[in-house]
Amino acid sequence: MLLRTADPFRDLDRITQQLLGTTNRPAVMPMDAWREGDTFVVEFDLPGVAKDSIDLDVERNVLTVRAERFARNGDWEALASERPRGHFSRQLILGDNLDLERIEASYADGVLRLTIPVAEKAKPRKIEVAHQGPSEAPALSA
Repeated sequence: MLLRTADPFRDLDRITQQLLGTTNRPAVMPMDAWREGDTFVVEFDLPGVAKDSIDLDVERNVLTVRAERFARNGDWEALASERPRGHFSRQLILGDNLDLERIEASYADGVLRLTIPVAEKAKPRKIEVAHQGPSEAPALSA
């Protein structure tokens, strides 16, 4: 009979790696999303990521965001290494009510900002009721 001895530190380390990621497999990109009138806004925190390493793709209604934070090269000795490096990726499923042809992206101060307009077909609109003149009542025959 084999007995497994519990190592609480190993279990805690495993859970921490799953939640926060490791330097080889970074955690997911933190994101905020909200609606401003007829536009949806999504922001991703990507501090220390070069603009050239950010890649955005839309296929059908799936938006994929990829980025990379490069490791330092050269003659140096790490004293602490808590910031994850490597490839980051996140996918968002976007609704049919968004105009995926007009997505705009900007990157400043380590924040990637996407603005996604609501599709014209999804915006509320008024329907005018046509008015026809008063109809004549049919004549009654005796």
